[in-house]
Amino acid sequence: MSTLVSPAAAAAGPAAIPKARFDGRPLALLAALMLLALPAVGSPSTWLTLTVAGLAMGLIIFVIASGLTLVFGLMDVLNFGHGVFIALGAFVATTVMGGLAGWAGESAPAQLASVCAAMVAAMVVAGAVGWAFERVIVRPVYGLHLKQILITMGGMIVGEEAIKVLWGPQQIALPLPSSLQGSWLIEGIGSGASIEKYRVLAAAIGLLVFALLAWTLNRTKVGLLIRAGVQDREMVESLGYRIRRLFVGVFVAGSALAGLGGVLWGLYQQNVTPQIGAQVNVLIFIVIIIGGLGSTLGCFVGALLVGLMANYTGFLAPKVALFSNIGLMVAILLWRPQGLYPVTNR
Repeated sequence: MSTLVSPAAAAAGPAAIPKARFDGRPLALLAALMLLALPAVGSPSTWLTLTVAGLAMGLIIFVIASGLTLVFGLMDVLNFGHGVFIALGAFVATTVMGGLAGWAGESAPAQLASVCAAMVAAMVVAGAVGWAFERVIVRPVYGLHLKQILITMGGMIVGEEAIKVLWGPQQIALPLPSSLQGSWLIEGIGSGASIEKYRVLAAAIGLLVFALLAWTLNRTKVGLLIRAGVQDREMVESLGYRIRRLFVGVFVAGSALAGLGGVLWGLYQQNVTPQIGAQVNVLIFIVIIIGGLGSTLGCFVGALLVGLMANYTGFLAPKVALFSNIGLMVAILLWRPQGLYPVTNR
């Protein structure tokens, strides 16, 4: 039995595949938060200072959380031991920057080079430890979420104790180089807005990490294979690609990003402790839940929301600042129970 096709439909050719429409409402929420804070803060210069500081803090949090988002979104692994890579990166930075302090001196280029060297070393060490962590701890519990939570939390405890053995249990200073200390004063806005130099550098690094992740996952063959492997592993393996190696690479990359985030957070706090990763873990999971479990774009927007909320409430109502991000998470989940940009296959 033949199917009748109208001449108009035949002339139009095959039906076009509808494209997914980008949802801009979470970005509008970000803009609304900034605009609502302006009359509450009162002073335009103070508002600009708080906004830039909040965005920079959010981008630091994004770098820290992006590794865990990558691992969960592409590998479906709940890694509660993510904090150990953050702490490891921060402590590696204290060693590298301390060792290069005499060489860097007061030269701004040399100081920036020492910071870059610390970041590279932290990523390499955290990535190497992440490879061993995946091979020994995570690999036996793929697909078993409850066991993943328990065994990775145990791995983080062991990792913290190893850090105490290597660097000691005490707090170690991680001061900013003199070239990154201080602020730029932007005149012409009220009494003048103060923008810290280090926050600008941290924001630039966070934007670069986001751009590289988005490009890799959406515009490269490796990103295509990884996303295809998540959807149908057997089919991709039948084409001759080794998905396990790709997934190990994803875990190593996520660990390396955590190490980079540890350096940024340590310089932000200007000191590090063995518990620094565990302390940031709560903030990371708030960001990931807000963004939509496993979504890189959602993690990016969620981190910016968290950073802005923390700075605004810290200025307006310091007593509720500790609970502001939990309140933000509850409000967003009441609006969108699956987060801002939920992953479609989860």
